[in-house]
Amino acid sequence: MATSKVLVTGGAGFIGSNLVDKLLAEGHQVVVVDDLSGGSRERVNPQAEFHQVSIVDFEQLRPLFTGIDYVFHLAALPRVPFSIEYPRETNEVNVTGTVNVLLAAKEAGVSKVIYSASSSAYGDQDSLPLVETMPAKPKSPYGLQKYIGEMYCRVFSEVYQLPTVCLRYFNVYGPRQNEAGAYALVIAKFLKQKRAGQPLTITGDGSQTRDFTSVHDVVRANLLAMQSDCVRGEVFNIGAGRNFSVKQVAELIGGEIEYLPARLEPHDTLADNSLARTKLAWQPQVKLEDGIAELKSLEAKL
Repeated sequence: MATSKVLVTGGAGFIGSNLVDKLLAEGHQVVVVDDLSGGSRERVNPQAEFHQVSIVDFEQLRPLFTGIDYVFHLAALPRVPFSIEYPRETNEVNVTGTVNVLLAAKEAGVSKVIYSASSSAYGDQDSLPLVETMPAKPKSPYGLQKYIGEMYCRVFSEVYQLPTVCLRYFNVYGPRQNEAGAYALVIAKFLKQKRAGQPLTITGDGSQTRDFTSVHDVVRANLLAMQSDCVRGEVFNIGAGRNFSVKQVAELIGGEIEYLPARLEPHDTLADNSLARTKLAWQPQVKLEDGIAELKSLEAKL
């Protein structure tokens, strides 16, 4: 497709910075908006135009959308436990910030907003795999906030004719994943613990399962969503369609295991990705075993 001028919120973060690199490699002009609360300046590709701006600050955000063709909205305060501890702060970013992004995009006449949604909107369902037609049952402020973002995308498409599409990510992992703090992603946490010679800590008994999805597959889904004819806030599962228990992941990484008290979270996730396969021509390409092998190889070079 023809090259475009695109804006990526959260472009200094884990998924966002990987997406920025791919967009630049495909010849697009990229503007990155990130307040660096969860990302780092070092992750931002030097070929991108960078603005350290919070999506909560509408007056600073608005002018950055002038001349933008597509917006990828990834900026968020993520992690379920963090939202339980800080529901007001996470709501400000994840809900109000999303409204600001949509409003700025509408005013600027953007061609489409691709919204990074979350499988946490499902909560616990009576059956697996998880399908987009299931009612949302979020179990945390974060899950609710990300679901509200989906609803805002749909409403902005219906009321203001702003084209939008929503991608529900399932447990994304890969290069540049966050390994810091109490809310680090499990694969990143395990790799950090192994590097430090510490036991791999599992909350609960480790039987809980997740549909671990490579960041490379997620980036490709974003590009396909941009090119697709989906414009009305359609929601797509972006998951590998295979689930592994947390204990299995620990065994793939290798090392001593230590068990900690369970925490509030859905016990199982597994994506039905058939809608994304049909409507976006997307399918996962990276198996978890290969993705972890890639990360181990990167670890060995540190």
